[in-house]
Amino acid sequence: MARQGAASMFATALLLGVFANISPSVESVGVSYGMSGDNLPPASTVVGMYKANGIPLMRIYAPDQAALEAVGGTGIRVVVGAPNDVLSSLAASPAAAASWVRNNIQAYPDVTFRCVCVGNEVEGGAAQDLVPAMENVRAALAAAGLDGIKVTTSVSQAILGGYKPPSAADFTAEAQGFMGPVLGFLARTGAPLMASVYPYFTYATNPSAMDLSYALFTAPGTVLQDGTYGYQNLFDATVDSFYVAMGKNGGSGVTLVVSESGWPSAGGVAASPENAALYNQNLINHVGRGTPRHPGAIETILFSMFNENLKESGVEQNWGLFYPNTQRVYPISFN
Repeated sequence: MARQGAASMFATALLLGVFANISPSVESVGVSYGMSGDNLPPASTVVGMYKANGIPLMRIYAPDQAALEAVGGTGIRVVVGAPNDVLSSLAASPAAAASWVRNNIQAYPDVTFRCVCVGNEVEGGAAQDLVPAMENVRAALAAAGLDGIKVTTSVSQAILGGYKPPSAADFTAEAQGFMGPVLGFLARTGAPLMASVYPYFTYATNPSAMDLSYALFTAPGTVLQDGTYGYQNLFDATVDSFYVAMGKNGGSGVTLVVSESGWPSAGGVAASPENAALYNQNLINHVGRGTPRHPGAIETILFSMFNENLKESGVEQNWGLFYPNTQRVYPISFN
């Protein structure tokens, strides 16, 4: 199908009223605070930006002393990562898990921790460490009287094995090897699964396969009919694909949190400030409504706060809502 230019897409969005008459569930939307830059503002400034923009949830990928000290006492909820490079030690040693919790959670009593995310998009043999590490971190939190902090992990959209109608979705054969135990842990402990959901990459991999409007939330009607469910945007289809795959692998009662989603403003196919503004604003406005299969607010974390110059050149450096000088890359509102 023919794709519209960015300017006409923006005009179409305004005509369709996608920014109006929608009650966004702002409480369910956060932003990742990535730190892969050598020119980023100090953490105290960053936390001030979260407060000034009404962003109630922050994800950091590893414990960072300056960030945790700055966010303490603000009421901003924090998803903190136990990064991949500590996964094997956390899995092998309850004592290591207790030390990690002591140094990175207990040491910051004024921080409102949403959850601990053990590992990020882990793949290959390391995935077998996920559940042992999660068990040890959970036990350490419980021993510290902090068992209200849930323990989870974040998975890549790639474990769905490609784009299909949601009803046909399943995890790849490799992912099925570890997702069953992971989902069993989450179901038993009442924790959500965190997952990256990137319509951008699905679209950019094969732009001739769909209209850009389906990825940007601007399609005027149903694009994909999947049984009794009609899909007007690719985000909903991907979220529901995760839910279907989870149900097929022992996680039918587990909630999904979108741990990353966004659109780049430069460096790749359909990457522009106009498209990034359309996607992210429409996402903020949309997630309070839920998906066809799962109505209700979807807790969602945008990626990311800043353009990060230490990442690979091109698209990877251009996901930020803000430049490192704190100026906006494009207009966005969380209110």
